[in-house]
Amino acid sequence: MSVPEQQSGARTPGRLYGVGLGPGDPSLMTVRAVQVIAEADVVAYHSARHGRSIARAIAAGHLRADHIEEALVYPVTTESTDHPGGYRGALDDFYEEAAARLAAHLDAGRTVAVISEGDPLFYGSYQHMHKRLAHRYPTEVVPGVTSINAAAARLGRPLVEADEVLTVLPGTLPEEELTARLAATDSAVVMKLGRTFPAVRRAMERSGRLPEARYVERATMAGERTGALEDVDPASVPYFSVAVVPSRVAERDVPGDVSGARGEAAHAPGDVPGDAPGTVSGDVVVVGTGPAGPLWLTPESRGALAAADDLVGYTTYLDRVPVRPGQLRHGSDNKVESERAELALDLARRGRRVAVVSGGDPGVFAMATAVLEVAAEERYRAVPVRVLPGVTAANAAAAKAGAPLGHDYAVLSLSDRLKPWEVIAERLRAAAAADLVLALYNPGSRSRTWQVGKARDLLLEHRSPDTPVVLGRDVGGPEESVRTVRLADLDPAEVDMRTILLIGSSQTRTVRRTDGTATVWTPRRYPEG
Repeated sequence: MSVPEQQSGARTPGRLYGVGLGPGDPSLMTVRAVQVIAEADVVAYHSARHGRSIARAIAAGHLRADHIEEALVYPVTTESTDHPGGYRGALDDFYEEAAARLAAHLDAGRTVAVISEGDPLFYGSYQHMHKRLAHRYPTEVVPGVTSINAAAARLGRPLVEADEVLTVLPGTLPEEELTARLAATDSAVVMKLGRTFPAVRRAMERSGRLPEARYVERATMAGERTGALEDVDPASVPYFSVAVVPSRVAERDVPGDVSGARGEAAHAPGDVPGDAPGTVSGDVVVVGTGPAGPLWLTPESRGALAAADDLVGYTTYLDRVPVRPGQLRHGSDNKVESERAELALDLARRGRRVAVVSGGDPGVFAMATAVLEVAAEERYRAVPVRVLPGVTAANAAAAKAGAPLGHDYAVLSLSDRLKPWEVIAERLRAAAAADLVLALYNPGSRSRTWQVGKARDLLLEHRSPDTPVVLGRDVGGPEESVRTVRLADLDPAEVDMRTILLIGSSQTRTVRRTDGTATVWTPRRYPEG
């Protein structure tokens, strides 16, 4: 509420009200909205050039003959304009003129109620008056039931439950942006359909949300229509309609008891809920979660994790994924990739939507290959498998250090668990001889302590002792540490499985910034000769 100071003897200004009328049914107006309209001297409402106002129609039963009505008629809606400032300039001029008209009433001491359907500050026209007048006059905003709430009520479907996130989107966003946001959220409402409907429908389909999406037109008003979004004729969609993706928790059947603080499956990892194999086909999506927590997730990966019936993965990576009621989580040790893949594919054969959770990018020394190897077996050939990329540990550490991967580079794993050390050494020599920057994964562990020293000594046969080496540990996590040392000073004791090594080429540079930090970068150009 804003109350300006008054000079002695000056006329007391009138009071400005922004009045929400609800979604359309006059009986859904609040008691306060009815009171304010009854006490107002002036009732203002917006309309298109045809002069019909939905807000006025809702409030018609409460208007008196002695009310002063101010119809604020938009000069343009969606059509083009020859205004020098274009569409935005035409609207800005209109809002200034409309505010001046209302200010004249307020200066004369009249109470002005600007009525709007829904809530005044939720995509409402009133907000443009509020921004121009509320700091000058006593003001009160009367909230109203939004079209979102009305749509959910008419569908009889919960919007959000537990820790779900609701995203509200204008249909006027670019289609790519709509797709990304729909993929990433739990529940969604898309406003302002009409001519945007074809793009909204495509975004729903591309994000995998179309089967869940519902359509609501003119909720609580005459001509109300609801149904599945995919069945709606685009030519029949008016502006006053919304697309709703309801709560996934409410829709998901909870198979059996789910116990434990992390939502672990109550049954043993080998027990698979659902029908017998081959009766219904689900799918498997291998999801890269990046090097750490939610900030590194892509929208597509976030959406796939939320949509899954079952999460399968190394327990450390599963712990990064928020717990959702109804999902089953199948955690296991880090060295049972094939068994984990087989479990995921068996779940999918029973009609389950399965997300295999992988750190970093699933195709870089991670779970994608393990799943695809098992999926190549004849019994799993019919199971759909998708791989979603993630931010790699190499890219994450490189970004923290600067741009050491700015030119050609090679990626190798120092683990000799799945290939002999002789192969690793041969590839190190070849990459070093080619003067490639190196990203070294899996450099050491409790049971592997000598590989880093061997790799360092081998590389020193081809590289200067001053070659910069970036040690990125737990990048993005609570114990993040990114340091740069000379190749000759690389100490194996400072390296573990949570560390990635980025070894510079002959061209890689280290620059000390004025704040004391070091930036490592490899030029994009390589010297001739």
